[in-house]
Amino acid sequence: MRRISKIEGFEPESLRQWKARNPRGNYGDLTEKERQDIRTACLEEQFYLCAYCCQSISGENSDCMNEHVEARRIAPGRSLDFSNIVVSCTTPKQCDNAHRSKPLPLMPECETEFEFKLSGRVIGKTLRAIEAIGVLNLGDREQNNRSLIEKRKQLVQTLLFTNGVNPEEGLDDDELIEIVIGDISKPKNGKLEAFAPVAVNVLRQWMQ
Repeated sequence: MRRISKIEGFEPESLRQWKARNPRGNYGDLTEKERQDIRTACLEEQFYLCAYCCQSISGENSDCMNEHVEARRIAPGRSLDFSNIVVSCTTPKQCDNAHRSKPLPLMPECETEFEFKLSGRVIGKTLRAIEAIGVLNLGDREQNNRSLIEKRKQLVQTLLFTNGVNPEEGLDDDELIEIVIGDISKPKNGKLEAFAPVAVNVLRQWMQ
């Protein structure tokens, strides 16, 4: 999982105008124009990665959707709050599809409270991280989400190999690790590689 900084002023102009015209409106009242503009803005903020599992999403072919972090049923007053909206993949039984309207204890420290393994599994280092993993079904155990675990394992190892790192040998040079992290964290044409934040998480665990 990657921390998403909701940039002030990044809210789509069409959404701002719609809210000005409809001060008592809610997300369900938006037209497809505003919804698509929200999706496009979030995709750009997230570098075309799912906000939760970090797999690649394109915004096409229904592979993603606008997702309220604090669900509309729980916080109806935040349904038009752009800071409460991210883009999630539409993978069955995980991320948005698993979240639905359950409380989701996401936090700014999500990058440090989740620990990813080369096996593809994810471990929560705090109770709230464990709860978030469960709510989103992010693959703490194979029986929970074998497909995501295997996909994460394969793509993270490929990403490391591509950047000159043998996952089985690791790295013991902190300066070199920082260089590799910098390369992996750099978007290309506005996009990050699938599971790039997961690879960064693994690399940081190797630092002394």
